[in-house]
Amino acid sequence: MPPESRSQDRQDGAGSAADEAPTAGTDQAAGPGAAEPQVTGRQRLVAGLWPPRLTRAQLIVALLLFILGLGLAIQVRSTSDNSALRGARQEDLVRILDELDNRSQRLTDEQRRLEGQKTELENSSDQAEEARKQTVEKEQQLGVLAGTVAAQGPGINLTINDPTHSVEADKLLDTVQELRAAGAEAIQINDVRIVADSYLSDVRGGVEVDGKRVTQPYRFKVIGKPEDLEPALNIPGGVVQTLEKEQATVSVSRDEKIIVDALREAKRPDYARSSSR
Repeated sequence: MPPESRSQDRQDGAGSAADEAPTAGTDQAAGPGAAEPQVTGRQRLVAGLWPPRLTRAQLIVALLLFILGLGLAIQVRSTSDNSALRGARQEDLVRILDELDNRSQRLTDEQRRLEGQKTELENSSDQAEEARKQTVEKEQQLGVLAGTVAAQGPGINLTINDPTHSVEADKLLDTVQELRAAGAEAIQINDVRIVADSYLSDVRGGVEVDGKRVTQPYRFKVIGKPEDLEPALNIPGGVVQTLEKEQATVSVSRDEKIIVDALREAKRPDYARSSSR
């Protein structure tokens, strides 16, 4: 073969190889690995969360948590402190607590006494006589409360000297109310018996109690538990301090025997009648 022919053949072969090379590269680029799309981490997270795959157990737990939260919210709202005592002074709170304790003790004692009477009535061989005795005792107790009978027992003497005549009827009424709240069972101011419907009013040079004039010094005779009555008057901001601010002199003394002998006339009601038969 002539040299020119061989040279031409080599050039033709190189050209064919060059034509085939890009085709092979193109086929490799279009293979399976290059065809897969690139997936990001966020896309995988979204694909895992949506649509949600909830099991029955997860639904039950979610329902229980909702009920628990609702119950806690209702409990917190119902126990929220909206009491008017939130802004009260410490002395007032102590006073209120003492009064509640004293009243609770008196109610407990009254309950025990009534239970004892019930037991006596049930166990007494002569229930009619026992009932009569208890009726007489009850009459005496009601007479003490109504002021129609005299009374005696432990208590306190309270004396208010008012040389400047600055103590008015409202201050004396506050004193009576404080004594009642502390458990006073019978009260007398000078020679006037204090009962449930008593009233006090100011007059020139003194005070009227139930229409009767009383002048200073105002002497209170009070029957009750001295350990409750005296502290109730001497609490900070109480009756004694209030009267002393009015330039009055106050003295309180305990006594084992106080006699309340001022009496009120028993009035028969004009219209009311007993409904018992």
